Amino acid sequence: QVQLVESGGGSVQAGSSLRLSCAASGRTFSQYVMGWFRQAPGKEREFVATVSRSGGMTYYAGSVKGRFTISRDNAKNTVYLKMTSLQPEDTAVYYCAASRIYGGSYYIAPSQYQYWGQGTQVTVSS
Repeated sequence: QVQLVESGGGSVQAGSSLRLSCAASGRTFSQYVMGWFRQAPGKEREFVATVSRSGGMTYYAGSVKGRFTISRDNAKNTVYLKMTSLQPEDTAVYYCAASRIYGGSYYIAPSQYQYWGQGTQVTVSS
């Protein structure tokens, strides 16, 4: 089992950047595919980005591709989400998630992740 704690959220102006971090407990962090999701008020939780166990492969939602970068440091048990050119529509609670599923393609559905952090708020004003 793994426990996840996000940090780095905040309130920024449009066009700004933020870097979210997600620290994981345990010694098996490298065995999990990691993902970032977000949920805006009144909306479903949506996929943002995912990174493979080694960090060598990443996949992004179309709405953030080219602006957000997911990465991980297995030595530090941490996954990051660098967000640039933030827009008001990026306002949401951002969640880190871990998946122990093997096989298949990129994991973009919330149901494919078994462990979740508590979320960190990102608010972008125009």
